[in-house]
Amino acid sequence: MKTTVTELEQSRARVEAEVDPEEVGVQVQRAARSLAREMRLPGFRKGKAPPSLVIQRLGFESVFEQALRDALPEWYQRAVYDSGVVPIGDPEVEVTGAPSGDGDPVEFKFEVGVRPKAELGQYLGLEVEKPDTEVPEDVIDAEVDRLREGMASLDPVDRAAAEGDHVLVDFVGSLDGVEFEGGTATDHMIEIGSGQLIDDFEQQIVGAGAGDEVEVKVTFPDDYGAAELAGQDAEFAVTVKEVREKNLPDADDDFAVEASEFDSLDELRADISSKLSENMAEKSEQDFRVAAVDAAVENATVELPDAIIQARGEERWDRVERQMAGQGMNPETYLQMQGKTKGEVIEESLPDAAQEIRREAVLVAVADAESIEVSDDELESELEHMASHERTTAAKLLERLKRDGRHEMVAADIRVRKAIDRIAESAEPVAMGAEETREKLWTPGDPR
Repeated sequence: MKTTVTELEQSRARVEAEVDPEEVGVQVQRAARSLAREMRLPGFRKGKAPPSLVIQRLGFESVFEQALRDALPEWYQRAVYDSGVVPIGDPEVEVTGAPSGDGDPVEFKFEVGVRPKAELGQYLGLEVEKPDTEVPEDVIDAEVDRLREGMASLDPVDRAAAEGDHVLVDFVGSLDGVEFEGGTATDHMIEIGSGQLIDDFEQQIVGAGAGDEVEVKVTFPDDYGAAELAGQDAEFAVTVKEVREKNLPDADDDFAVEASEFDSLDELRADISSKLSENMAEKSEQDFRVAAVDAAVENATVELPDAIIQARGEERWDRVERQMAGQGMNPETYLQMQGKTKGEVIEESLPDAAQEIRREAVLVAVADAESIEVSDDELESELEHMASHERTTAAKLLERLKRDGRHEMVAADIRVRKAIDRIAESAEPVAMGAEETREKLWTPGDPR
């Protein structure tokens, strides 16, 4: 395929492409065979008419239109690959030269947003903050306490309910004196202070003891899941049946034996410290690499038109939709749960989309500046790794990638990773303050 690229303003490009007559002929024959499946011609069984007769009966132009619908996506991908452009957003494709018969080429052109070029600043030898991987004692204490929470007992007490207690209750809810569906429960356990119930329901039970009856008044949130209750004032007749106090085991050797495979609390704490340190070291290195790249991005100049950022934001949403579809999720349901429109989600993603494009532009520029290449061995190793996850062979995977016009993306990804390695390996780590290190620590059970 012959391609010509013209760079336009605002990070756009025009690509003009010509498909050779032989390829056009192959696609026209393929389209004719496809159309023949629904045709019944004299002297032939249904679907068995030869392509030449189908073309004669329908006309070359009609068969070519079918061939174009089938082949244009593949031709577009091949033109992208042959031209070397990296598109962002949807292309505007126009066929500029259609064949009038066998032996003619097809000419088409498209305009599309493309990844902008970066003007590099300093990208090697950057000073980048890196958190210490030594785990503070209070972080270990918090993990020990989490284990103690998991082994806590709930013991009945003969006193009024207080913050942190678990209270066994029956309740009946009503709106303007009329009971509503889902508002009644028996033997329901409430943890006071957990925030699991709406409004200040839990706080209104504080001070009540077993046998007490309490009238609880609440207002359902405007965004409550049950639309018929959203924003409504409700009353709950609550009967307290039992108050239970949560008691944690002492943090001692007996607790360590019960909670783990270790014989002492010191051994348990040492194991917690080791695992947290290992997790922190891995996360620290990942964060350091990202920070090093972002420092290089900060030093670079990348002209980024709003239209390109918007296009990338829409691409990101398209990826999310495909992921949700693969998991059996409905994007509309997701948007309803978020209380947002598709446009709002895309709008919120634009800062990340812009930074994503800047990183890509800078990393490609670094790879060019450093003359980074990808060896055949590196490419083969990557294909074997990818193939192992897809339960196929490297050869079959490469064949499919070539068919989809994506095989060069594998080498491009390796090249970018090598550019990241070059930036990160040359960067100078700067110790991060203790408080910042603490904030970056991940512990089991951490919602982050």
